Amino acid sequence: MGEGENRRLAAVVALAQGMAAAHTPHESWRAAALGACRALEGSFAALSVWERERGRLRVLANVGDRAPEEEEFPEDETYPVHQFPEITEFLHERWASGGEPDAWVETAEGPAAGRPGYCHQRVAALRRRGRGCCVVAPIVQHGRAWGELYVARAAGDPLLDRADADFATVLAAVVAAGLAQTERLEEARRLAFTDSLTGLANRRAVDVRLEEAIERHREDGTVVSLVVCDLNGLKRVNDTLGHAVGDRLLERFGSVLSLCGAMVPGALAARLGGDEFCLLAVGPSADEVVKAADELCGRAAELELGEGVACGVASTEDVPEPVSSARRLFRLADAAQYRAKALRAVRPVVAGREGPDDPVVRLADGPSPLPKPPAERRRFRGRRP
Repeated sequence: MGEGENRRLAAVVALAQGMAAAHTPHESWRAAALGACRALEGSFAALSVWERERGRLRVLANVGDRAPEEEEFPEDETYPVHQFPEITEFLHERWASGGEPDAWVETAEGPAAGRPGYCHQRVAALRRRGRGCCVVAPIVQHGRAWGELYVARAAGDPLLDRADADFATVLAAVVAAGLAQTERLEEARRLAFTDSLTGLANRRAVDVRLEEAIERHREDGTVVSLVVCDLNGLKRVNDTLGHAVGDRLLERFGSVLSLCGAMVPGALAARLGGDEFCLLAVGPSADEVVKAADELCGRAAELELGEGVACGVASTEDVPEPVSSARRLFRLADAAQYRAKALRAVRPVVAGREGPDDPVVRLADGPSPLPKPPAERRRFRGRRP
């Protein structure tokens, strides 16, 4: 094996390792583009996805020597596919007839190695951005065009050739495998942090987000608020109408919680387990969160099934003593919910708003004022920290 082959093999391994080490889609996209750029000794690279339903090519990541208008992770850098007909015509037709999704090279003077379809838009872009040539490598997922890998060299650098195009085809296959792995990991993470019945976040997601939120609060005073609610009447529905109907009640209440949570920017709506739900807000004021909780109580009372909701709110903005742990805030919100249930309150009970002798705070600070919690919630409850 010659020096050039060794170098390219090392580049392929580096690309694969870079994508494997990525923890998020953005990191994966950047690793793909950057690895390909280095492997092909380019000055710039981009990774794009073909959005069939919108008929456009959307850029996910730009790396290297970017032009002023090229952001690293652009929010809306898109190109109508009619400007690049090879995406829908050349590539698709070749695959449909048994061909392979080979890469090709284009230069600022026109097509070079490979068999491109229509290149006038790419040629114009090369000239406009001071690049001398580029290689375009289709990315295939599940036998269909997923997008493309694009690597360019600056004007004056050696032109890419047929061997580079063949190597780009190999790199695109490595990228495709890395993207598939990222998608599987993202799906696994989604399932791990999602309640399967309601589609809301689950207890694990609340654990993570609340710990992070309290850390922010300790660092810069960011307001953190937690709404804990208990759906009333679920046991009666299950016992009289069956668990399938009970599940529908849980789903409907989950939709109501999500709707009311949307009133608070960035709020996380979650099902803790059984008939217990929560809303976590980081940043908005306590009053905004209480307003959303009040709306939640009203809408829950209007559900055809069930008997409304017992709702408790605790916020770092309201409680008399600094909140130093996630457990402390959760215990306060839980105590507020417990009091709301005991009072059969139709509006949320808010911890810390009844003065220095607030009964909710006393309840939360007591030796063991709350009933034994289900397993899903024991992490937050317990003795006062």
